[in-house]
Amino acid sequence: MDIDVLGELDVRENGVSIAPTAPKPRQVLALLALHADQVVPLSLLVEELWASRPPRSARTTLQTYVLQLRELIGAALAQDPPGDRVRSAKDVLVTAPGGYMLVSGGGTTDVREFERLAGLGYRAMDAGDFPGASRTLQEALSLWTGTALAGVQAGSQLEMEAKRLEESRLCALDQRIEADLRLGRHRELLAELTVLASRYRTHENLHAQFMIALHRSGRRGEAVDVYRRLRSTLVQELGLEPSARLRGLQKSLLVASLDSAQAPALSLDDGDLVPVR
Repeated sequence: MDIDVLGELDVRENGVSIAPTAPKPRQVLALLALHADQVVPLSLLVEELWASRPPRSARTTLQTYVLQLRELIGAALAQDPPGDRVRSAKDVLVTAPGGYMLVSGGGTTDVREFERLAGLGYRAMDAGDFPGASRTLQEALSLWTGTALAGVQAGSQLEMEAKRLEESRLCALDQRIEADLRLGRHRELLAELTVLASRYRTHENLHAQFMIALHRSGRRGEAVDVYRRLRSTLVQELGLEPSARLRGLQKSLLVASLDSAQAPALSLDDGDLVPVR
């Protein structure tokens, strides 16, 4: 079974999609797919579907959704190669004590592959292997084809999972940009960081990276403007001032020489401003 949740939900058995179009069964499949090979308790499934006000028929209705999913799975299992062990839909969507479990059967899941690659990228960063970190983290990020769980009507559990996944994506993106900055790719990053700073209007580290890339590209005034826009947004929307770390970067930009031969290539390292030679 192949599972994709980093974009439109798609779950395939023998290359055949088993993702239903009806909203509620799709929710059930999404939660099971996110926790493939683990038992998802009935209580979580009920909470996802009906929040704190489940109907009296909640469990019976949930069983109906499971039966609908099993019908789709059964049709996909009909494509099993001749001679393989005969499987039923109940072998794939298992009824377990207290809940249900979707058995991946050793197939691919984009979330697990993303987490594996991101972990390799973080370790490469820690080891100072910036080319390897940039390459591996970009490979991890390329698994994303859109917003996590796109096309799924999300309840509390799926909303929480989608936020967790988005935060993981932002962490990987942040580290990949940091690796690229350390490799001197500041000009190549400008277009991407322009979009990211507009999309994540209060994300301090992305703005700091944008400021550094502009500074290294000889656009010191624009780098200061990025800080001013971020500060205005933070104060107006959140009632917060920029962090001491970001204020320090802004002060360094204000005193930096326009002559790039004399000015250090600013970076952020462990919360402190350091020159990168």
